[in-house]
Amino acid sequence: MKITAARVIVCCPGRNFVTLKIETDEGVTGVGDATLNGRELAVASYLQDHVAPCLIGRDPQQLEDIWHYLYKGAYWRRGPVTMTAIAAVDTALWDIKAKIAGQPLYQLLGGRSRSAVMVYGHATGADIAQTVDEVLRHQEEGYRAIRAQSGVPGLDKVYGVSTTGRMYEPADGSVPAEHDWDSAKYLRHTPELFEAVRLAVGEETHLLHDVHHRLTPLEAAQLGKSLEPYRLFWIEDPTEAENQQAFALIRQHTTTPIAVGEVFNSIWDCKQLIESQLIDYIRTTVTHAGGITHLRRIADLAALYQVRTGSHGATDLSPICMGAALHFDTWVPNFGIQEYMPHSELMLSVFPHDWRYERGMLYCGESPGHGVDIDEKLAARYPYQRAYLPVNRLQRDGSLHSW
Repeated sequence: MKITAARVIVCCPGRNFVTLKIETDEGVTGVGDATLNGRELAVASYLQDHVAPCLIGRDPQQLEDIWHYLYKGAYWRRGPVTMTAIAAVDTALWDIKAKIAGQPLYQLLGGRSRSAVMVYGHATGADIAQTVDEVLRHQEEGYRAIRAQSGVPGLDKVYGVSTTGRMYEPADGSVPAEHDWDSAKYLRHTPELFEAVRLAVGEETHLLHDVHHRLTPLEAAQLGKSLEPYRLFWIEDPTEAENQQAFALIRQHTTTPIAVGEVFNSIWDCKQLIESQLIDYIRTTVTHAGGITHLRRIADLAALYQVRTGSHGATDLSPICMGAALHFDTWVPNFGIQEYMPHSELMLSVFPHDWRYERGMLYCGESPGHGVDIDEKLAARYPYQRAYLPVNRLQRDGSLHSW
């Protein structure tokens, strides 16, 4: 069997997605997600202009060799564009390999470690009262774990908080929107939010919160300490992760669990955090961390230090990523939780899939491969629309701040 084509498909059924479809001379095809929010066309070009020509004529079952060929052969290693492109190839090849075997993908990874995957939903509100209402609604829908985000008094916009209803899309402008930020206001408000949420939901529901890199290490330590009475499942991305030793300071001051890694793209980004046991959950994704082949290595390293997985799963990744992630989650021994933002009906019609949600759990399908495809004719009706993620500026003086 040989690869005969590798085609890049860009579409926007409500938001931009980049898909790689690999075809073979025996008619078996596979698809991979190559979406990089706000920089989609960079990955599309990398794949179309630099990767696809190198795949033609290769044996699609040689996943390991092709992965290293694309990683080491480029010389310019790592980085979000390169690793997202490699991930798309790797995911598509795993899809093909599982289809050849006539097995769902998780069987090729080693079989089931669990019968279902616990997910967490997103509850947001303009203020504490609205957020509590949304958390309770999620609880009624069966979610066992819920991420709570609230607007902050005195700030016009806060990332992760919808202004139009349940769903939100951060990439919302043809040029980057500019938000304001004040850490002191946020640090005063957030413990009040979780005091109200915990009182409303009781003790059995897991609560999560995304800080989104916006605090200094000391501020993050203060937040973690102040949230300890409410027993959070985790705080996510409490500070910038480029300086990994900064997480040691947070560890010194709080026992609130820490999750990090949705912006990581290789094992080297999280090596120190894991080996020094500075985090509790690693949030790298199939799409941005080099595909299933590389994510397995990250998970295996994490398992040595009792760090569990908690992969990013927002709608800035296509349903293809979710399908592959669920097979990975079903297999991986040190699974923790899976983020789940439901895609719109339109998105799901463009990407036919076989997973299902039921009372706070996701179930991967049993069809050969990862169970997701793309309807190319329907996708063609929704062309790419440029959209940028926002930037953050400090409210007090306009200085650019971490977003």
